[in-house]
Amino acid sequence: MPITIRTATDSDWPAVWPFMRDIIRAGETYTYDRDLDEGQARSTWFLPPPAHTVVAVDAAGAVVGTAKTNPNHMGGASHIASASFMVDAARAGRGVGRVLGEYVIEWARAEGYRAIQFNAVVETNTRAVRLWRSLGFEIMTTLPEGFRHPEHGYVGLHIMYRRL
Repeated sequence: MPITIRTATDSDWPAVWPFMRDIIRAGETYTYDRDLDEGQARSTWFLPPPAHTVVAVDAAGAVVGTAKTNPNHMGGASHIASASFMVDAARAGRGVGRVLGEYVIEWARAEGYRAIQFNAVVETNTRAVRLWRSLGFEIMTTLPEGFRHPEHGYVGLHIMYRRL
């Protein structure tokens, strides 16, 4: 399945929101409030520059995933990026996350970031942990019981890091 990554536009939001909503409502992988409404979600994901939001599009033109990259902090720490990713569950396991991850690494490098830090990777999200490790991210630390998982109770929350 060939995937194209392009900058997200306002017209992409109606395709992003349904799978984003489902991921947030499941409460298994993101620290967002499970009742986050569409307006809040959009303003959280479609950030103004220097943030950069992209969509992954399949050969038929369907939006199958999205990623946002932004400075992890301001001021003297703004040279470290952070990023978040969501893939339509119907396309999970087909390489969409990998293509998005590779794109974000190259984009952040080209923008002059020195590293990427993921602040909250739920340890039970083993598919994501495995993907990020394969792309060179390390687990810097794990916050014990840092995430309230709806099925597994309190689980660890990884901080992951990759130099660029």
